[in-house]
Amino acid sequence: MLLETKQFGTIEIKEDKVITFTQGIIAFEEMKRYILIENEDKENPIWWLQSVDRSDLAFPTINPFYFKPDYEFDISASGADELGIEEKEDVIVLSIVVIPEDLKKMTANLVAPLIINVKTKKGKQLVLQDKNYTTKHYIFEELKKVLQNKDEEECENASADEKEK
Repeated sequence: MLLETKQFGTIEIKEDKVITFTQGIIAFEEMKRYILIENEDKENPIWWLQSVDRSDLAFPTINPFYFKPDYEFDISASGADELGIEEKEDVIVLSIVVIPEDLKKMTANLVAPLIINVKTKKGKQLVLQDKNYTTKHYIFEELKKVLQNKDEEECENASADEKEK
């Protein structure tokens, strides 16, 4: 099916890739169907959650574990049942990102993660009561560290490969 979007123009999507948020997303409860668009640049951790029902609605998202490995929360048994979660490998967690002109002020909402079961294509936005998280968690410096560490690891691996030869 063809989908007209403001952000990406016309894109072709497969119906079986549509994720349904039965309760919608906070402030957009009436929008239930979305498609997840991975960034073409695999080094860029930002993915887009594009509404299928509204062409001008797309949320930039990021896996919060990418920049905050100690991020944690519990999903209730009823929430897991609602999403049809059987194994944790079937789940991806995303946080909605705000990307201002000054990228150093980019934030992620850690209070209300999006939980998506990739097998059932069902999604749910949780609202955490954990006071350690905010709706505007600054991520630029943490992302920079992650990318720098990744580059260093790649250099170390390349050096190790060279030594083996």
